[in-house]
Amino acid sequence: MGAQQVADRFAELYGARPEGVWAAPGRVNLIGEHTDYNDGFVMPFALPHQAVAAVSRRTDGVLRLHSADIGDGVTELRLDDLAPGGDHDWTAYPAGVVWALREAGHEITGADVHLASTVPTGAGLSSSAALEVVIALALNDLYGLGLKGWRLARLCQRAENVYVGAPTGIMDQTASACCETGHALFLDTRDLSQRQIPFDLAAEGLRLLVVDTQVKHAHSGGEYGKRRAGCEKGAALLGVDALRAIPYDGLDAALARLGDEADVVPLVRHVVTENERVERTVALLRAGDPRAIGPVLTEGHASLRDDFRISCPELDLVVDTALAGGALGARMTGGGFGGSAIVLAEAADVETLTKSVEAAFAAAGFTAPRVFEAVPSAGARRLV
Repeated sequence: MGAQQVADRFAELYGARPEGVWAAPGRVNLIGEHTDYNDGFVMPFALPHQAVAAVSRRTDGVLRLHSADIGDGVTELRLDDLAPGGDHDWTAYPAGVVWALREAGHEITGADVHLASTVPTGAGLSSSAALEVVIALALNDLYGLGLKGWRLARLCQRAENVYVGAPTGIMDQTASACCETGHALFLDTRDLSQRQIPFDLAAEGLRLLVVDTQVKHAHSGGEYGKRRAGCEKGAALLGVDALRAIPYDGLDAALARLGDEADVVPLVRHVVTENERVERTVALLRAGDPRAIGPVLTEGHASLRDDFRISCPELDLVVDTALAGGALGARMTGGGFGGSAIVLAEAADVETLTKSVEAAFAAAGFTAPRVFEAVPSAGARRLV
């Protein structure tokens, strides 16, 4: 999807050329799932799939929104009327960003927006974060707000948490705003410190496949919120602000202190062990041994499936089929209850593994999956 195409459509809709065109990517989380709202470690990287927005300022307190992907007409909103819970469709994401910026004291007087996205929706690849970040970056540039990537990510997270009502952590927005080409982002969500870790699998004869199961999920659904509440309960019972404070070598003692809190114990175990898996993955990549991360990815899937209980038959089938076919590792990625899995494989095995997964889905009577290679790409940026 070209910037020129988006700009041309903007001109057709609004009768003038946009002031600029911006892009923000979706993301794949390599490792570190459901740790971000527990002040833990995550390791996402940006996809080439992105949301693109052509935007111009207005001065009359009106926000006009149009999406090439929805098929509806232009939606017109009054900035003074924006309030959490007021929007219940895709417009809640860009409107929520405008609301969050104004709530933070930034003088936004309106905008015309035309959006188009290639990030699959409901696939666990952060289509909503891409939409939020592209709007935030455009308004940051147009209104000269001077906000850095991590500050934009914080405002976008607030938009999703408060305005949309989805209890997500900070990872998705930070990945979309801050990732770099050819790298994975090692993010400490407690202090938002970042390290770019080189992640060039092609140079090592490897590939990372994304398998979109076509099973849709929604972060604002109740099950995601229940897991987050359970983690917060575990932290409170252990007397810490967040589960990040529980060290890996202190896990057994912490679980013993939880006693018969059967609903909390597996959640705590997942978060603490997942933080350790992120650190192990970083160490292996920095040591130049990317093949060795395969078993770590698979461990992560088992923990998400058995302890956090957020997998589904389609995700498990991807992982089991890929591993049986010789993949180095595989796991679900994203919030769970559907979405996508990732598969680490030798480049020579990609075609065979893809066909095996497709055949397994057909045999199980599942909707055919979408399979593509994940290439670490650039974060949010201005195109025009």
